[in-house]
Amino acid sequence: MKKIIGLGSPIIDEIAFVDEAFIDSIEGDKGGMELVDDPGIETLKSRLNQDFQKTAGGSAGNTAFALARLGTQAGFLGKIGNCDSGTYYKKAFSELGGITDSFKVGTSENGKCLSLVTPDGQRTMRTSLGAAISLGPEELSNQDFAPYDHVHIEGYLIHNRPVLDKALQLARASKCTISFDLASFEIVNQLRDELKFILKEYVDIVFANEDEALAFTQHDIFDAKGSAEILGDFCDTVVIKLGAKGSLIYNGSKSIHTEAQAIDQLVDTTGAGDLWAAGFLHGLSLGKSLEDSAYIGALLGSAVVQVQGSALEPLQWSSILEKVNQL
Repeated sequence: MKKIIGLGSPIIDEIAFVDEAFIDSIEGDKGGMELVDDPGIETLKSRLNQDFQKTAGGSAGNTAFALARLGTQAGFLGKIGNCDSGTYYKKAFSELGGITDSFKVGTSENGKCLSLVTPDGQRTMRTSLGAAISLGPEELSNQDFAPYDHVHIEGYLIHNRPVLDKALQLARASKCTISFDLASFEIVNQLRDELKFILKEYVDIVFANEDEALAFTQHDIFDAKGSAEILGDFCDTVVIKLGAKGSLIYNGSKSIHTEAQAIDQLVDTTGAGDLWAAGFLHGLSLGKSLEDSAYIGALLGSAVVQVQGSALEPLQWSSILEKVNQL
């Protein structure tokens, strides 16, 4: 089995269920992510008369946690806060068997994300990066990457370009393959040219959803195969996650459409793409085919949209692991 490390911002997610009118009353597009400060998050929370479910999250964090739960030898590189939330994050990862050697500790509060979930299950995120944004390139070393075969990077890290550049260089020096999640359509719209360079020079596998692929191609109408072929000009393997319509995987020589798994009820899409990526990477780490790896991704993606937040229930994990072991 290959070893995988996630690279990104260790964030504590707080889930809130809101109506469409609430989303209409705040700035930004539905389904996107915008950076705010702590007071900005607290202002939004003060308008919501409800309790908030808290879980360890962040895009690459969600993927790394799920990889560890699947039994992959998984690590995580990011900067936690010098606070109870930071301690909780590291402990939660360790308890799943995650490798914590590359956790860095800052001097400020841990990052947090308020995930606003509408009745259709869509999440709109407001994130305060906290200590995570203070991670500096000088804190990264060969020792962070040398034990691993693959590095999975969240696109949000492009907000800390010096760290992203250093990580990409160290990953390549350690002969790691690299996957990159485009993260959000806002990031693609803002930094398209930078992303093109990163994908072309460093990335082996790119993950995108429909909105991100459309933002990257700048087409008026989404076309999965056309988008995959354009992204395929920049890296070897393209994965476009299509939600209930499954996924499209393109690697130049072939295009594979895989089906989604049926669900009983859509509750919350928080973490769906991140857990799909975990299942896919877990399959590849075991030497499974693209089709079987996508099947594992679909198992995780369909499970997480039926619960609040990105943490699956024990019975869900038991069912998933049983099916994976049958492959």
